[in-house]
Amino acid sequence: MMNASELTSHFPLAQPAQTETATQDIPEAPTVLFVDQSGQLGGAEFSLLPLASACTARGKVVLLSEGPFRGRLEALGVRVQVINEARVSGINRDAMQLNWLRALPGIWRQVHAIAEQARQFDVLFLNTQKALVLGALGKPLHRKRVIWHLHDIMSREHFGRVQLFIVKWLVRHAVDHVVANSRASANSLIALTGLSADAVPVVHNGIDASEFSQIDASDMTMLRRRLGLPEKAWLAGLFGRLAPWKGQHIALAALARMPDVHLVLVGAALFGEDAYAQSLHRQAEQLGIEDRVHFAGFRDDMPTWMKAMDVILHTSTEPEPFGRVIIEGMAAARPVVAASAGGVTEILRHRKNGWLVKPGDVQGFVDAVETLRAAPEFAQRLADQAFADAQCNFSLDGYLKQMTLAIAHTAR
Repeated sequence: MMNASELTSHFPLAQPAQTETATQDIPEAPTVLFVDQSGQLGGAEFSLLPLASACTARGKVVLLSEGPFRGRLEALGVRVQVINEARVSGINRDAMQLNWLRALPGIWRQVHAIAEQARQFDVLFLNTQKALVLGALGKPLHRKRVIWHLHDIMSREHFGRVQLFIVKWLVRHAVDHVVANSRASANSLIALTGLSADAVPVVHNGIDASEFSQIDASDMTMLRRRLGLPEKAWLAGLFGRLAPWKGQHIALAALARMPDVHLVLVGAALFGEDAYAQSLHRQAEQLGIEDRVHFAGFRDDMPTWMKAMDVILHTSTEPEPFGRVIIEGMAAARPVVAASAGGVTEILRHRKNGWLVKPGDVQGFVDAVETLRAAPEFAQRLADQAFADAQCNFSLDGYLKQMTLAIAHTAR
């Protein structure tokens, strides 16, 4: 496997976006087949989107289920094929029970179909955990070099024993290189597999800051009116899918203690979490804050919505593998208040470029928001530093350069 020292020597620190694409620096770039388990748009998919686009001329994406992700890829000119097996798609990270045995025929068909596609490429890039299992199991069939992009914290708090055993075995015996999205994710895999610290290099996600700078927020009243938001209210925005571990209920509890603040929830329930979404509506009613909570649903124009906020919240109750929404908030030049766990601590520095709160600490979020409301100059200093850090440390160009070089290194 590629170690961290090799990664450092090959991959320079992320720099602000340049006009030339990252792939122009790579001679004879290898062909690559990307595999992702989801048709939905989550953090792993948003990180793959620009990478697959950068490799359009020599790559292809296989999705294991249908969804809007396919349309986004195809709009960028990326070749996409869906290899779907209903029973396999129904296996989630909590379902390694007897029911997965019934999916074995479908699992084998997907393993074989992915292997058949992989034979046509130099490198097999596995972007999610289910993609890892189905792609790496087929290595005796396709005999191609395999790279896994790790987006999860691999621990018993998040996954079952069977899943962890399978991942451990595949990483040690069927994966040539691993790249993690954060040091938190990397350390969890190192603890699971016994690999050396140098064996799991880290490449943080990158974003295109220009998408945010193009949004004119000079007339906040007009911007909010266009989005259907309260024009004069002080708005806290929480972005991400509606799921218990994302902690929207924590934000609602905090809002009940801040009578002069409105909360905007941007996101939808994606993976069977509709009951939780409904519980949020009930919680808002029970707390008497339903008139100050705005459920915006899924939105494709994230930069516009973030620019309309006064503060960006991140309230996850469990360690976040990375925290893409945080660097998006930074790129929007808005102060960010985030739960201090996992990859988040690799992004934010308390009271320097953001505000960190202990996960689940309702009063801690209240104190942070009220401090920023009462001290707008301090809030602006945090936002300005966050914006500068997002451009320097989490640029899209830097991310693409490091990831395309990782793919090239895997092909050697």
